[in-house]
This record gives sequence, structure tokens and C-alpha cells, in this order.
Amino acid sequence: MDRNLALELVRATESAALECARLMGRGDETAADQAAVDAMRTALNRIEMDATIVIGEGERDEAPMLYIGEKVGTGNGPKIEIALDPLEGTTLCATGGQNALSVIAAAEEGGFLHAPDTYMEKIAVGPAARGAIDIDLSPTQNLKNISKAMNVPVQDLTVVILDRPRHEKLIDEVRKSGARIKLIKDGDVSAAIATCSRQHQVDVLMGIGGAPEGVIAAAALRCQGGDIQGRLKPRNPGEADRARAMGIKDVDAKLTLTELASGDVLFAGTGVTEGDFLRGVRFRSEGALTHSVVMRSHSMTTRWIEAEHNFRFKPR
Repeated sequence: MDRNLALELVRATESAALECARLMGRGDETAADQAAVDAMRTALNRIEMDATIVIGEGERDEAPMLYIGEKVGTGNGPKIEIALDPLEGTTLCATGGQNALSVIAAAEEGGFLHAPDTYMEKIAVGPAARGAIDIDLSPTQNLKNISKAMNVPVQDLTVVILDRPRHEKLIDEVRKSGARIKLIKDGDVSAAIATCSRQHQVDVLMGIGGAPEGVIAAAALRCQGGDIQGRLKPRNPGEADRARAMGIKDVDAKLTLTELASGDVLFAGTGVTEGDFLRGVRFRSEGALTHSVVMRSHSMTTRWIEAEHNFRFKPR
């Protein structure tokens, strides 16, 4: 894929972030999500590419959303797959919480696992612990292995876990292991990516979250040398059947990093609200500031972009 495509994709995440950030703290998740979707779709359809959404916000009958199977772009240019979340952390945006993002990942055809909208058990780490994780092992054993790989005591590791009732046993075991815990309300894509950053005290992501978010996180981790493993956790037989219909033969299989995202991968993300990974949109009298990241797996390049948007020349 052309490396310049990543810079085109970040314009789409910037547009989505700018629109939904205006609704931060308003308490309307639906409106915030729709604002991000509309802005992102408009921006994507201006890009010279022949792209198909394989990780999106819904099925074909949910036309207002960016649905799985939707074609975006001008129809010219490279044929690619898109995994996206116009607003990752709708509740965070609606309540003014931290770590809401707008994200897009792109891969060559066949590069992404076509995951249904179901749950996925995940464990993610940064480059220092790459190859040290195994989702088949207990959390305690994984923490010991990560500790050894990073050459730090377990007590110095910080594990990020979604604050959900389903994680009660996981939280208890991690505490007994001696590791530190950071509980988050939403936003496990941001948390997974933060494991690769030296600026943040985040070493491991553990627990069950969304399967689409797992694929998007894998794309970002591919670009930063991190690692992730996952396993689908369908909530009912219908979701399991949907996974099989999308080409996943063994719903219970362990999914490695390259099974989630393979080949040449691009990732772009823009902060919506203030977060550990990206700053949120900051509005000014005549415009706004956005903070974004662009990554490419081929060159392992990460670019941080702080953009000033002047609404006199770039109308709302």
C-alpha cells in the first residue's frame, strides 16, 4: 500500500473526532456516534481507493452506520480492507470521560480477521514482552512470563482491565499475583496501544472486550512491534454461527497477532477526549487542535500529528 494513504486516512479520523467532540459530555451516545460516522464516511469517500469495510459498526441493514461490506473511497486506486471505529468509546465521549478515539486501520485484501460483533478474550503487550504471552495459560503464569521477558518484578507490572462484573475473578487473580491494576470504563483499543508506549505506565491488557476492537488493536500493535492474542467469546449460538458464516472455522481457536492482522498494515487514530495515548480535541475561537497518530507496519514508522484546524477556511 502507498504510504501516503495513511495520511489520507488520518484526515478521516480527524474529521470524525472534530464532529463527535462537539457532543462531549452531552449524554447522547447515539448522536455522538452518528456525528462521527457521518464525518468519517464523507472523508473516506474522497480518498482514491477501492476499499471494503470488514470491521465496521453494523450489518448491511444498519445503513446509517459504516456497515460491514460497505464500499468506501472513489472506487479507484488500491483494493484494500478497512477496519474502523469512528468513535471508540461512545460512552466516554457522551460522559466526558478519557480515552475516546476515532480509529481506522487498513490492510491489503485478506489482511484482517473478519470478526463479527461479539466478544473476544484478549491479552496484549508491548515490544519488550513480544512472544511471552499465551492466552491458553493462566493470568498468573502470563504475568510471570511477561515479568521475565521485561526483566522487571511482577509487582512492577501494570495490567489494564475493563471494569466489568465479568472480570471479577480475573481482577482477583491479578491482585493475588502482586501486579498493579488500572481499571478502565471503556476504550480497550487505546489501552492495548498504550502497552507499546514508554510514556505510559501500562504493560499488559487482559480481559474480554469487543472482537472488532481486538482486530483494530492488532493492526496498531503490528505497526509498533507489540503482541496480542485473542479468542472469540460468542454470547449466544447465533453469534457463533455468524462467526462461522464470516469464515472463522474454529470459533474457539487461539488467534495470534498475524491471524488478526497480517501483511502490510496502516493505522490512523485521533483523540476525541483527553487520554493516555492521544490528547483530545481542543476547540479555539476560530478552530480546533487535534492530536493524531499514523503508523505503518512495513517501515515500523510512527508519526505524531498535531493539527490546527481553522474553521474560517475549513467550515464545520
